[in-house]
Amino acid sequence: MIRFSDIFFSIIGLIVLFPFFVILAIAIVFESKGGVFYLQKRVGKNGKDFKLFKFRSMTFGADKQGLLTVGENDSRITKVGRIIRKYKLDEFAQLINVLKGDMSLVGPRPEVRKYVELYSVKQKKVLSIKPGITDYASIEFSNENELLKNVDNPEEFYIKEIMPKKIDLNFKFINNKSIVQYFKIILKTFLKIVK
Repeated sequence: MIRFSDIFFSIIGLIVLFPFFVILAIAIVFESKGGVFYLQKRVGKNGKDFKLFKFRSMTFGADKQGLLTVGENDSRITKVGRIIRKYKLDEFAQLINVLKGDMSLVGPRPEVRKYVELYSVKQKKVLSIKPGITDYASIEFSNENELLKNVDNPEEFYIKEIMPKKIDLNFKFINNKSIVQYFKIILKTFLKIVK
């Protein structure tokens, strides 16, 4: 039932949002060199790597300067990128990943290999299900970039403080996975965006 919902909503979303995606793509390409999408290797279900789609919000090659984004004033973020990030528009490209079957609409946010390698045996259980576009951790830490910009060592803070809390929230869904929880998280995410 969840896979059916993923396919149905991702197709509807891609069709309805297509005109908006075209405008967004034009704005991205006109402002800075590089492609429309930023493809990043992430770790999916059972530890398998896949390419995560995002609308590009940073300058070309910005990931070579670090994986974490620190606040909206990060110099690597383009002008269009600031708008994209503020309204989480970059995440809509992941509807492609959902349609392909790499991701679900709801599930733990997929992490880069560098941080997955730091997971404990227990924490690695988050890899037992498909990663998602949204979950309880995404809602709780929607201001993650702002939290990181206020600390001296953002990466250390992310690894020691944010990542463990996010994984604990991941288990809230994993341990109670159902179609009811699925729609509950989608609704909570929608209300968070509206606010």
